Amino acid sequence: MKFHTEYLTFNTPQKREYVNITSEVEDALRKSGIREGMILVSAMHITAGVWVNDAENGLLQDIDDWLEYLAPFRRDYRHHRTGETNGDAHLKSLLVHHEVIVPVTAGALDFGPWQQIYYAEFDGRRPKRLIIKIMGE
Repeated sequence: MKFHTEYLTFNTPQKREYVNITSEVEDALRKSGIREGMILVSAMHITAGVWVNDAENGLLQDIDDWLEYLAPFRRDYRHHRTGETNGDAHLKSLLVHHEVIVPVTAGALDFGPWQQIYYAEFDGRRPKRLIIKIMGE
């Protein structure tokens, strides 16, 4: 079994931003030479997330609206007593999770025809890393 690891760094200009990283994950897969296996894509910060979903018009805004409804910014989060002001970012990350695993078949990401991989930033404007770990033959 072979392993290949790459890191991406994000420094989004917005506090909340969603970045389609499918092409970066596909590039890492090509470099790895792995034809059959799995790819783990994981945000390395607790105020960010990763998900797989369709790349359709309006969907990112719908997801953002839904996350803001479920975990809105509020000044009274207990976490803010630490001096941080990103309590909502921690909650949003719990809703979308911090990682995905995508199968690799015949040297390609093996998911549905419209599915894409997204990095979700909930507390941006500073550098954050993501790991791509590819395992297989």
